[in-house]
Amino acid sequence: MNTKLAKTLASACILALGMASSAMAQEYPSKPIRLIIPFAAGGPTDILSRAYARALSDILKQPVISENRGGAGGNIGVDTVVRAEPDGYTIGVATNGPLAVNVSLFDKMPYDPTKDLAPISFFAFVPNVVAAHPSLGVKNMQELIALAKANPEKYSFASGGHGTTQHLGGELLKVMAGIKLTHIAYKGEGPAMADALGGQVPIIFSSLAAGIPNVKSGKLVALAVTSPERNPALPDVPTVAESGLPGYAATAWYGFIAPAGTPKSIIQKLNEASIAAVNTPDVQALLAKSGAAVKTGTPEEFAAFIRSEIPRWAEVVKKSGAKVD
Repeated sequence: MNTKLAKTLASACILALGMASSAMAQEYPSKPIRLIIPFAAGGPTDILSRAYARALSDILKQPVISENRGGAGGNIGVDTVVRAEPDGYTIGVATNGPLAVNVSLFDKMPYDPTKDLAPISFFAFVPNVVAAHPSLGVKNMQELIALAKANPEKYSFASGGHGTTQHLGGELLKVMAGIKLTHIAYKGEGPAMADALGGQVPIIFSSLAAGIPNVKSGKLVALAVTSPERNPALPDVPTVAESGLPGYAATAWYGFIAPAGTPKSIIQKLNEASIAAVNTPDVQALLAKSGAAVKTGTPEEFAAFIRSEIPRWAEVVKKSGAKVD
């Protein structure tokens, strides 16, 4: 085959692929889409994700079916996305844990978050609140630290799972305050909150979405928020940094992902639809009620952000000595 003919055939193939991709994007979606939520039902990730799914369904004119796949700090749910057909009909919710923390926390990972996924868009940044059951008898972070120092390893804290910012936020507190607390990981914030409310676990690191109603009802005592600044949803609650640990910050983030290899035209369509869904009045109201800061962007911006988060959380894991077998 001569060089001129080879170049002509290559150009034709590229053109055909481009036309096929364009046609696929125009037809997409033509059937229901699965949204994999990597944590148990009932927690804030689940609540926020289902609101997004309803809005996305209206925008794309196809059902978006939420499916909870909790376990292994979110790894099981994300791995479900990784193993799905890269056709845009299985997408997932992304959080710090399974995309940025777990690569350092777990000895073995079923996927590489930088290679096996196609980021779609950011969603939101959500701070956590450190709260205690009233029976513990503490009313602020200073009292908690004093109690923990006087009783090493006596008390435990709950989180929504290994690798979540609730978990790492607790580990960071232990390191910076020089205290010993036992971490108890649940398969989502729903079951973690249930045990915290029942007093089975005296301390919980909770998202504001799950924590605010229980703090306002008096079922839990808010000790501090984990963001760098106070949150408008709990304006009278100080930050951990204000409470004697300057520099402390542990904020959760959310986004959306698809399997690697999903056509760029479909990723772009999902990106545009996701941004529109996040900006609908219902989702905006829920985010505001949850104390969340809305964040959207391009797939490329989200991919770069994920890469930047991995070494940041690796440092926290290293300093705390946290590990999951």
